[in-house]
Amino acid sequence: MATQQYKTNLNCANCVAAVTPFLSANKAIMRWSVDTANPDKVLTVEGDGVTREAIERHVAEAGFRVIGVVEPGEEARLFLATYYPLLLIFGYLVGVVGVLELSAGSFDAMRAMGRFMGGFFLVFSFFKLMNLPGFADTYRGYDVVARRWPAYAWAYPFIELALGIAYVTNAVPVATNIVTFIVMAASTVGVAQALLEKRKIRCVCLGSLVSLPMSSVTLIEDVLMLAMSAAMLVDLALAV
Repeated sequence: MATQQYKTNLNCANCVAAVTPFLSANKAIMRWSVDTANPDKVLTVEGDGVTREAIERHVAEAGFRVIGVVEPGEEARLFLATYYPLLLIFGYLVGVVGVLELSAGSFDAMRAMGRFMGGFFLVFSFFKLMNLPGFADTYRGYDVVARRWPAYAWAYPFIELALGIAYVTNAVPVATNIVTFIVMAASTVGVAQALLEKRKIRCVCLGSLVSLPMSSVTLIEDVLMLAMSAAMLVDLALAV
């Protein structure tokens, strides 16, 4: 099945909704999606026998236009452009943890993971708290706990803040990792459901002020934190 990508001016969810009837009516198109968080507003189309002319016509019927084709090799640039803030934060965290481990004179995997997770939760809670109402509103749209209990969406950044402080200070490590495992497990389920249902929603892992699409990158982020908390719990259990 062939995959084609086009640069468009489909800027928002309403734009995507407007083009949906036209693209979905084309039987040759098996799947399609629009990354409105990407600077090039990339429309990805999967299917055999789909022509550029047909795509341009469908988009034009909705009142928008195809600006160009994403050429081979551009995917990496588009990925970096979309996820630059997230990659920058992860780079900073890995760098800082690496420096701290070097200054300690030896590398300890559990200590490094604790430091990384502390920095992760502190930074991510900061971005969420910059616009708490905006975060809570979007988070309720895909988190399984926040959908059932809306107050959880308002409390979530403060939970991250508390976990960040706990990891940095190494306070109550067993309780900290148990809470982290539960919180990240629930988050992973919500993200996985959104991806399986192919819902086109924003990821607010960096709050509502930084526009990121919900994608496998979000899932990997959650699974990574889930795995690290599990590894630290196992290590603590073995140390008893």
